[in-house]
Amino acid sequence: MYVSHVLSTVTATQSRSVDGRGVSLTGLEQGIVVLVAITAVTHIYPGIVEGAPPLVLAGLGFLGGAALYVRGVRRQALAVAAIPYTAVQIPLWVVIKAGNYTLVGYVDKAVQVVLVLALLVLVLKRYRD
Repeated sequence: MYVSHVLSTVTATQSRSVDGRGVSLTGLEQGIVVLVAITAVTHIYPGIVEGAPPLVLAGLGFLGGAALYVRGVRRQALAVAAIPYTAVQIPLWVVIKAGNYTLVGYVDKAVQVVLVLALLVLVLKRYRD
């Protein structure tokens, strides 16, 4: 339910920031929010099914960050913070799963690699502007 709300907000051409100004998302930003929503779902659902609170918390962290970003709250800081937050998930998965990898896990890690690269592009573009 919350994921669909974030995605529907992202697909709108304009959203409102916390201070009420109109805030639009570029195509790159929309793609990043979609990738974040995918990785959030691939953490929350297995976390609930397996009874693993750290997975659920990681997924909720992704969703919370996406919601703040869409609302226009400290976008640059969120984008920068999302890089290590996402990147650390990959080695943690390798260590925690220790050979018990699933297709969903592989898909999630591929999404996270693309997400980190997209975030780096976004941050570097803003730094240059």
